[in-house]
Amino acid sequence: MEVRYGPGPGINSFALVSYLSGPLADFLDEVRHDFAPDSRARAHVTVLPPRPLQLTPKPPTIENAWTQIRDTLADFQPFSVELGDVEVFRLNCVIYLAIRAGGVELQRMHDVLNTGLVEFREPFPYHPHVTIVQELLPVDVPAATELSRWRWSEFRHARSFMVDRLTFVQNTIDNRWTDLATLDLASTVTR
Repeated sequence: MEVRYGPGPGINSFALVSYLSGPLADFLDEVRHDFAPDSRARAHVTVLPPRPLQLTPKPPTIENAWTQIRDTLADFQPFSVELGDVEVFRLNCVIYLAIRAGGVELQRMHDVLNTGLVEFREPFPYHPHVTIVQELLPVDVPAATELSRWRWSEFRHARSFMVDRLTFVQNTIDNRWTDLATLDLASTVTR
């Protein structure tokens, strides 16, 4: 297994995501850039939200954490996720697309993975979704929500995607997420 290290000093903040692709990803990336032109985030659904690696009883390596994740995912098969309506997490002003189908599978995957080296007591209950925009001022949320709903109503392609590949990512000191390793579900092939 090869874990790739990206540019910039990494910090102890890791996540597991499934990137979207095709017209759906292109559209969501475009909408995100309308609100945050400097954003480098790619459209994705998060399986394990950002978390530190557990440092006890002994400091783990990134490779150990990845091995644990990969081994835990060995029995998972690819599945489809269908996106629903634009909604808002009012507490932190995040505008997102709800999950209409596939949420049970994402929840199960999250629950099974949230253990050992990557176990973390998250500040909010896990709620699978696809973020459209975050880090808005509360005063900007209503207009951004309406614009997001209008843009989403105009989208004419499939509103579903396959979760068939997962990517282990690490944040850097300059808040850029770096892909470390990728796993195809139902496969022992890693990239």
